[in-house]
Amino acid sequence: MQKYTGKLAVLYQGQGDSLPFQELAQRLGVPLYQSINNDSPESFFLTWRDGCLKLLDKELLKKGGLVVDIEPRNGEQRSWPAPKDGALAHALGRKTRTVVDATTGWGQDSLHIFRMGYEVLCMERSPVMVELLLDGFKRLADLEWMQSLNLQSPRLLIGNAIDLLATLESQPDCIYLDPMFPPKRKKSALPKKAMMVLRDLLGDDQDKEQLFASALMAAGKRVVVKSPDYAEPLGGKPNESFHGKLLRYDVYFKS
Repeated sequence: MQKYTGKLAVLYQGQGDSLPFQELAQRLGVPLYQSINNDSPESFFLTWRDGCLKLLDKELLKKGGLVVDIEPRNGEQRSWPAPKDGALAHALGRKTRTVVDATTGWGQDSLHIFRMGYEVLCMERSPVMVELLLDGFKRLADLEWMQSLNLQSPRLLIGNAIDLLATLESQPDCIYLDPMFPPKRKKSALPKKAMMVLRDLLGDDQDKEQLFASALMAAGKRVVVKSPDYAEPLGGKPNESFHGKLLRYDVYFKS
């Protein structure tokens, strides 16, 4: 946890039992604060608010914070399973049943894939994101429609996906990758706050090429790579590409 030294702390502001906050700080190896000010050296803070574990920077301290959002995004169907349409569904493939998201991050793509009815296994190596994802998946499992349909939240494997992919007992139909690419240096294309915070806290993915090679070896049928539209294809020329707004999904078939 050394990489979080000076960057992250847990914030407990006197609401509710302090024990979960203490245990969280201990798991991550970071300080526990009861209050902060502009002199606090850390830039990021984890705390429970409104029944959710949230990640904040100093700009977000009074605005609610960032959370794993378990609700469908704008334009997504609220039914389950949602229709398999759009660029992502086309990239995943109609015959695909099992999907491994090897770069889960905030979990928005994983949850969208899950809501379309695929069997989803998530992987995440950042201890901070693991805590946020576990909190989100627990809240998802508690939803009435999940319980009435007897559904379980996606499973989460913790660790480096390059290592985890090599240990899978069976080959998933599809492995999905959404690595962090360096941002385009253009003022008109600023990333969303969630991605800015994640990039500032964790940095860019420096092992994208190795991850792609591991995914291609572990996949049963295909690897799908989500990329910004300006980025070069991660695995060379793809077999297919499906375009969304400002991004594309490159598809590599398993030979």
